[in-house]
Amino acid sequence: MTSINDIVKKAHTSQGNLNAFVTIIDNPTNDIISNSKLSQQTVAIKDNLSTKGILSTGSSNTLKDYIPFFDATAVKKLKENGALIIGKTAMDELGMGGTGTTAHSGIIKNPWDLSRMCAGSSAGSAAVVAAGIVPFALGSDTGDSIRKPAAWCGIVGFKPTYGLISRYGLFPFATSLDTVGTFARSVSEIALVTDAIKGKDELDMTSWDSSKINLSDSLTGNVKNKKLCYIKEICDITSYQNPSEELKQTLTIFQETLKKCQTLGIIIEEVKIDLNILNAIFPTYQCISCAEATSNYSNLTGISFGPRGEGKTIEEIIKSHRTQGFSSLIKRRFIIGSYVLQKENQEKFFLNACRARKVIVDTINNLFTNFDGLILPCSEAGAKKIEENEKITKNDAMLTILENHLAIGNFGGFPSITIPNGFVNELPIGINITGAIKDDANILNIAYAIESTMNYKDQIAKGWD
Repeated sequence: MTSINDIVKKAHTSQGNLNAFVTIIDNPTNDIISNSKLSQQTVAIKDNLSTKGILSTGSSNTLKDYIPFFDATAVKKLKENGALIIGKTAMDELGMGGTGTTAHSGIIKNPWDLSRMCAGSSAGSAAVVAAGIVPFALGSDTGDSIRKPAAWCGIVGFKPTYGLISRYGLFPFATSLDTVGTFARSVSEIALVTDAIKGKDELDMTSWDSSKINLSDSLTGNVKNKKLCYIKEICDITSYQNPSEELKQTLTIFQETLKKCQTLGIIIEEVKIDLNILNAIFPTYQCISCAEATSNYSNLTGISFGPRGEGKTIEEIIKSHRTQGFSSLIKRRFIIGSYVLQKENQEKFFLNACRARKVIVDTINNLFTNFDGLILPCSEAGAKKIEENEKITKNDAMLTILENHLAIGNFGGFPSITIPNGFVNELPIGINITGAIKDDANILNIAYAIESTMNYKDQIAKGWD
């Protein structure tokens, strides 16, 4: 068994390549020795989860010196199970962004290829699990922030049903979409960690009683006659304009995985969804998430906490703090959020986005009356080059849908899990399974069964094992 000192040393050594940590704890301790399988297991925590006495920056200059006086509920429960926190992981600033390139501490790199992104915003958590530094890590997911990094890093990422895990102590980005979740290298480890940190919390009124749900015990692998559907428009290569060779490979591998599902006794069916609904996913997400972020982060003024701005008046100090403290991406999102929330714009933009969200959720809920889950590829291919972050996205509406459909899980609060699904050009790709609310045990069991047909369980990025 690897010693704690060796794990901490590996964390420090990895920094020069991955840049995945904001803080590394050199002598992690926990006086609680429990009967839990998590006892004395090492864990990394995304830097937007409050950790008592440990720097928690949200990877933003506005919080670069912030040390909380309390633990997030999920962190507190890990400690009660005897887990050892070895560090806080870097992320896209304040959870906004899908690249892992906007952290105040620098770009987070993919352990499979250091010239590539991890996706985001939970990039650091995904990277340290993929590199084998820790067996599991906590993240948060507002649009796909756990599930796409998991896909690009070749590991498992789980966004549970909204409220299964308390959000108390999570820095709020978009409150109606935010979900605390987990990374690991197998579905069974995901179940183990989620069982430990889930549950009703008096400090989070959106949490609910899940005491009768035991995810680990539900992993039987028996999925005979379970029904999964996939969306034709997303999975049909003819839907795309000038599809890349990587996309062709991704969709071919996806079809091969569907055949493996059928050998397990899973029934697979193709469904069609109105393109107007699919095209509404990305703009709906942008409107709602930016509006909620603008409201939630209005407290970052530099007055109560954070580095004080310069100026002779309160207004000048706040303006200085927010101008110097936020990256250009964050400023753009706040401008969008402020615009859609203006009284004269609310009906046209924000309220219409809320209506569109309901149509999307109703459409997916209707599928779940006949199916146990929705299975889809996570993206066009594997991780993108870091410099591609600056390039204009290809003008293909269907690619936009493919790259952003995971937000459906956040719109409806649905449980949603990504597992590895092979390689394209030696880079990992993933598949995602999303199910009905509070059906987490069923979704994890289906993922567990599919995982058993592959050779990617417990994999560590090449060169890091």
